[in-house]
Amino acid sequence: MKKWISPAKLNLFLYITGQREDKYHNLQTLFQFVDFYDELTFLNRTDNKIHLVTPFEKVIHDENLIIKAAKLLLEFAQTHRINLPRYYGVDIEIIKRLPMGGGLGGGSSNAATTLVALNYIWNLNLSCQQLMELGKKLGSDVAIFIYGHSAFAQGVGDKLQSITVPEKWYLIVKPNINIATVSIFSHPDLKRDSVTRNINQLLNAPFKNDCEPIVRKLYPIIDALITWLSSYAPTRLTGTGACVFSECDSFQQAQQLQNRLNDQGLFTDLYTSFIAKGCNRSLLYRAI
Repeated sequence: MKKWISPAKLNLFLYITGQREDKYHNLQTLFQFVDFYDELTFLNRTDNKIHLVTPFEKVIHDENLIIKAAKLLLEFAQTHRINLPRYYGVDIEIIKRLPMGGGLGGGSSNAATTLVALNYIWNLNLSCQQLMELGKKLGSDVAIFIYGHSAFAQGVGDKLQSITVPEKWYLIVKPNINIATVSIFSHPDLKRDSVTRNINQLLNAPFKNDCEPIVRKLYPIIDALITWLSSYAPTRLTGTGACVFSECDSFQQAQQLQNRLNDQGLFTDLYTSFIAKGCNRSLLYRAI
């Protein structure tokens, strides 16, 4: 039984350069994948129904991005008269590791993996670009997971330029809170006027996240974690949080930092953490 990988991403930097008339924000961000992931399995049904077998707490079945992605792809195939198999129904199971509300792109990644997997299983032969266009209807981050390579992103995060950056090790810490992206992007104190720069300028400047100051102000645990971790390694917020990540040169360094954090007992029962390696090529496509 084939398991389809649905990896996490980090925003190595994130700058907000303005707000558009449609209320979305123009961004400049650097995406990199890590080798920490959910796993999805797709099992054929003979009644042509699409069902998510694994329940998600506080997420209605039909509102889950996995189901939305599957139905969107099915609708596209039917509208464009693309031949589907006689039985295209599917039971979808997921081993969920990526925390929800963590800024790691878990829901977007799940949607992207669903589009890629069912495109293969149903033999639709849609191109990567076609799948990315479908993915954008589900969320701005879905496209990067279909794209499958570290990228410099602009616009609302959908204009992608492939880039290769060092594959560092990261200690990723998830406080026991969830942060709704909309609550940060709609906050009146959010910085929205970063200067637009080219990729070479950005790569040669200190990496920052424009969402971090307001998130640290609103969530003291995140402020405390970043302050403490930054004394040992460069540490930033990813996306709108809640996860923070510390950049390390080796697994051993990341493990030592994790042990040091746990031994301090400063934030006992307030967070979970894991170690992951940066990947310029998504593990989804490595597996394929």
